[in-house]
Amino acid sequence: MGFTSASRLTATLGAGQAWIGLAEPALRALTAPLGITTVTVDPQLTAPAPTPVPPATTAIPVLRTV
Repeated sequence: MGFTSASRLTATLGAGQAWIGLAEPALRALTAPLGITTVTVDPQLTAPAPTPVPPATTAIPVLRTV
């Protein structure tokens, strides 16, 4: 994804999103080795950041055979 301004990035991804300024050719050069061929500019919709799953706090019972 690319954004044409910091304000558009912030509006879509939030104020805490890290970013650097790149020209389109530089963005394409960085993503090409990863097999990425499409650059989306100023997307309006994004998925929310994944929420970490806390570790299980209960023990799983062990079945014993006699």
